[in-house]
Amino acid sequence: MIAHPQPVPPAMPFIPASQPPQQPSPEAWCFAFVQRDLLLPAGEPLAGPVGGLALAALLGGAAARHYLGTLAGADCWAVALPEPPPGWEPRPLRAAMMALDPRLSALAGRAAQVLEWDRSHRFCGVCGTPTELQPGERARICPACRHASYPRLSPSMMALVWRPGELLLARSPHFARGMYSALAGFVEAGESLEECVHREVAEEVAVTVDRLRYHGSQSWPFPHSLMVAFTARWTGGDIVPQAGEIEDAQWFPLDALPNIPPRFSIAGHLIRDTLAAMQAGGFD
Repeated sequence: MIAHPQPVPPAMPFIPASQPPQQPSPEAWCFAFVQRDLLLPAGEPLAGPVGGLALAALLGGAAARHYLGTLAGADCWAVALPEPPPGWEPRPLRAAMMALDPRLSALAGRAAQVLEWDRSHRFCGVCGTPTELQPGERARICPACRHASYPRLSPSMMALVWRPGELLLARSPHFARGMYSALAGFVEAGESLEECVHREVAEEVAVTVDRLRYHGSQSWPFPHSLMVAFTARWTGGDIVPQAGEIEDAQWFPLDALPNIPPRFSIAGHLIRDTLAAMQAGGFD
């Protein structure tokens, strides 16, 4: 049977691992996917640990499965299925992550990235030989040339530019209607995070900044980014949106911000936390 969602005890952290234990837990957190959709129990708002026949159906019917570690003492699995088993329904990953407990949301993202890495590295990128999973670590090894493939991470910076009383927010042509966010872009080879902030800000809106302050980071499984967020003080220049990348960019007063990303994303945290600090007068 499917267990009802249970709150994750705060004192029980997630412990990552790649090798399943010899004695599995009777219930497990299963982050099961059909393509890029996360499976949730039908009629249930959140995923929870499962056991018995439900767990056997998920793990036994898997086209691929990867052990992730333990959460609250229960095993965690990433599972790829060809179709949903009875009692489960697919939901787009982004929508599902917004509804999950933050730790479950992060684990769903981890599972999605591990499964995508496994799917896209079945053949050696050097010689084309089918790869094999390496016991004891998260790697696929080519048996012919020994080339190793590990889960890919693409570091990306995010920068919230500010000046007294205002925040610079921008929107991509791909954003939902009316949505604005901080600036963001991928780190290039040979580039530091700080250099990336200066370059991307100049490219996307043609302004200069200083006083970079690290705010936080978030793994972002669309498809395999690591978002690293900063605040940066505006030092000069008028906004000129980058053609093809930035649809609009504006200075917004603190009391008149547009729609911004939800709090489950690092962008949502970055903007709200900075807004609160500036309104409290403790930000410079």
